[in-house]
Amino acid sequence: MNDPRVETVAKILVDYSVAVQPGQLVRLSAKPEGEALLLALYAAVLERGAHPWLDLRHEATEELFYALAEEHQLDYVAPFELAMIDAFDASIGVWTDANTKRLSGADPAKQARRDRALGPLFDRFLERTARDELRWVGTVHPTEAAQNAEMSLLEFERFVYDACLVHEPDPIAAWKAISASQQRLVDWLSDKREIHVEGADVDLRLSVAGRSWENCDGHENFPDGEIFTAPIEDSVEGEIRFTFPACYSGREVEDVFLRFERGKVVHAEAAKNLSFLEEMLGVDDGARHVGEFAFGTNEGITRFTKETLFDEKIGGTIHLALGKGYPETGSKNDSAIHWDMVCDLRDGGRVLVDGETFLEAGTFTI
Repeated sequence: MNDPRVETVAKILVDYSVAVQPGQLVRLSAKPEGEALLLALYAAVLERGAHPWLDLRHEATEELFYALAEEHQLDYVAPFELAMIDAFDASIGVWTDANTKRLSGADPAKQARRDRALGPLFDRFLERTARDELRWVGTVHPTEAAQNAEMSLLEFERFVYDACLVHEPDPIAAWKAISASQQRLVDWLSDKREIHVEGADVDLRLSVAGRSWENCDGHENFPDGEIFTAPIEDSVEGEIRFTFPACYSGREVEDVFLRFERGKVVHAEAAKNLSFLEEMLGVDDGARHVGEFAFGTNEGITRFTKETLFDEKIGGTIHLALGKGYPETGSKNDSAIHWDMVCDLRDGGRVLVDGETFLEAGTFTI
């Protein structure tokens, strides 16, 4: 028996997030653990008169790759992959994990080298999405990896589907209402110049003058709930300690502390996996700069899960992404990585925008 919540998520993704149209070519990427949602998406794309193309992967191949690949294999990218990115009209990713620790033993240097090799694909993808030539969305499908979030599968399912608003009489209308609410924040920020984040473990200043703010309302991540921009590349000054472990490429880096001067990370600390953090910071020059600054706005997501899709949306938090910035924000920072790190401001933190309090103790004040 099909779970009606899965069918509802598929409908939202196809009709709202990427708005599939007849005749379009739609990539559906997933692993076997996401089969239920993948099949619902496949059916929905066909029913809209479009052409689904399946991109199926197995997570064990990633572990094998880093264990066995030689240097020339780490650098290799199939010549048709750029053409594939150019061909798709829409892309829906179903993100699942059976073993979230599968890359814990991978060589960070190999991971960094592979990220550099895949950089041109990431760049092309972002270029097309910035021009609205390619619409995309990614979502999490609940699996037994819920244990990583310290939840049972049933509990994690409720958490995920509640965050997706599938319980609403008209979920798409509910997401449109969220979009309108967030747009008011974006409009207020649109002509602002300087941001100052302060709290017990953060004192950070950055300029956003001339940069655009984006309203994340379920069209690229699902569930969603953030507004973001890109700081001027050499403007970030100060220090910040991130509240939650920073998760990337199967690793958890705990208690990350960064100090910035003239936009660049000049000092980094971590209580766990510091060597991995340092390896990623050394991927390229852009990895030491901030490509994204964002506010989490989803009040329905209140707990840390070790799944960045949810954690960066927690209402009352901010996050920075080291590395690649999004072209639509005006970012000029280029990197092979994009690594989101979350700082919780609900316990006394504050954000000043051009000297006016914008967020205090996790609540927007405008």
